[in-house]
Amino acid sequence: MSSSTPQTVASAVDPLDATRLREDFPILSEEVNGHRLVYLDSAATSQRPLAVLDAEREFLTHANAAVHRGAHTLAAEATDLFEDARATVAGFVGAEAEQLVWTSGATMGLNLVAYSIGNASVGRGAPASAGLALRPGDEIVTTAIEHHANLLPWQELAARTGAVLRHIPARDDGTLDLDAASEIIGERTRIVAFTHVSNVLGIVNPVDELIALARRVGALTVMDACQSAPHLPLDLPALGVDLAVFSGHKMLGPYGVGGLYGRAEVLEAMPPFLTGGSMITTVTLDHAEYLAPPQRFEAGTQPIGPAIGLAAAVRYLDGVGLDRIHAHETMLAERMRAGLVEIPGIRLLGDAEGAERVGLWSFDVDGVHAHDAGQFLDARGVAVRVGHHCAAPLHSRFGITASVRASTALYNTADDVDVFLDAVSGIRPYFGV
Repeated sequence: MSSSTPQTVASAVDPLDATRLREDFPILSEEVNGHRLVYLDSAATSQRPLAVLDAEREFLTHANAAVHRGAHTLAAEATDLFEDARATVAGFVGAEAEQLVWTSGATMGLNLVAYSIGNASVGRGAPASAGLALRPGDEIVTTAIEHHANLLPWQELAARTGAVLRHIPARDDGTLDLDAASEIIGERTRIVAFTHVSNVLGIVNPVDELIALARRVGALTVMDACQSAPHLPLDLPALGVDLAVFSGHKMLGPYGVGGLYGRAEVLEAMPPFLTGGSMITTVTLDHAEYLAPPQRFEAGTQPIGPAIGLAAAVRYLDGVGLDRIHAHETMLAERMRAGLVEIPGIRLLGDAEGAERVGLWSFDVDGVHAHDAGQFLDARGVAVRVGHHCAAPLHSRFGITASVRASTALYNTADDVDVFLDAVSGIRPYFGV
């Protein structure tokens, strides 16, 4: 079997062989500070299999050219690869190719949406764009658990339009307060933006209920799928969300590429955000007409090689099977929790009983700053994330400024978790707490 091809999936419930899959990820054979690397930072950036590295290199060495522009053979080959990648990545989330806009990542995708709505609010765009316009007193609703990328664009949009920004609160266990949500999402609500899976808590949010509340009042729904796309089977059209974003580097893919999914009628109504070459039909010195989506939102040179690499990444994930990946990571999360709750001085964030979750835990170490805890773990070869994870308001909600986050992926093993737990148990004794 090729080292760049995941083993054949016998059924959706068969356990995956993470030890075998690790052979596909060259970096996992590295040592750190004299220890075997235990990589538990995939929520920030996942590692790439050989299939992804090979796909980008193959493009660069055999078909490197600008897309949608040239008439020569390399340009045609590059364009075919680029658009095939779009269809592959769109299919991964249940969408059609024309429903997927290439972005540099989820942050750009969310800014694209917010600025496009801002443009509609000042009268730019087609007649249908007027339906997206915000006026003073309209409300944008997000949640108290969002990554800054799904908070700051809405703050800016509210400031530009006079809209009011409101937030669905989190309960003490990290779950969203849906009773409050039903009161907050009302007649003035025009946008409801939320994360599918919290990058701090690992909890899978009740998006069906949030979407239903938004639909009740005709509000647009925008979902951050960064922490769900690599870990859960995802069908965005079936889920019913209007717009959703994800990032390639969190799902075994390259940096600098991501996707914005949109329902066709929503994308059609959205005015462009970035303007320039490649997204126009006609241009005069005083006026321009723009292409239909998705090209309307793809000004300038696109991330061609990274898009091709991302297509290879989603083929890899599909080959292993998202059901199997989710089951495997759920097992790792349960093993991690069972060990962490036995260690004195460890406080888990989002330890909600019965909540569906991905393989991610954030925690506070009593008496030890998160950065010191992270350095202690790194000295033992364990890579975790420390800080507020671009979710400062959520950390404030729990009365802390930073936490340690351990996040798993399909290539992590039970042994990785055990090495991590052994290292965590040594943090407070080392610092004399």
